Amino acid sequence: MPRRSPRELRATAPDARSDGAASTLLISACPGPPVCAAVHTYLFVDGLDVVARSDSRMAGLDPRRLLRPGGPLCPTDMPCTVDVAAQEQPEPGPDRLTIRVRLRGGTVIWSGLAYPGLDGKVVEEAHFRLEQYLGEVERAYATLKDQSAGAAQPA
Repeated sequence: MPRRSPRELRATAPDARSDGAASTLLISACPGPPVCAAVHTYLFVDGLDVVARSDSRMAGLDPRRLLRPGGPLCPTDMPCTVDVAAQEQPEPGPDRLTIRVRLRGGTVIWSGLAYPGLDGKVVEEAHFRLEQYLGEVERAYATLKDQSAGAAQPA
């Protein structure tokens, strides 16, 4: 078999992380009123805000919708398309930011991404270790429930 040049190898490299390392997910939410008009979810992949880097007009959807047990971010064997953000600026609109979530073995894969990475290259897919991914979704949901319970209790 003839040897391929480094340039040819780079041209055919996959879009995912070439080092084989899994990405890290961190989920956060804004507090909502009175600080913000609504509660929004922030999705950070390897420290980058996926929603803001994908489309600055967008804001993450309500975390109670995205993070609930069995909710849209929970991976299944069947791939699904998930709305994660909606147009907020210059005013609320019909545009949506969607990702495709699927489970392959012990890996959760987000595809359909299109945001600039730290190196300026477009990130099109992210792979997460299942344990880290589920742990982060559960942690973020528990934090949300704790904040809601604290706000409901009288002083």
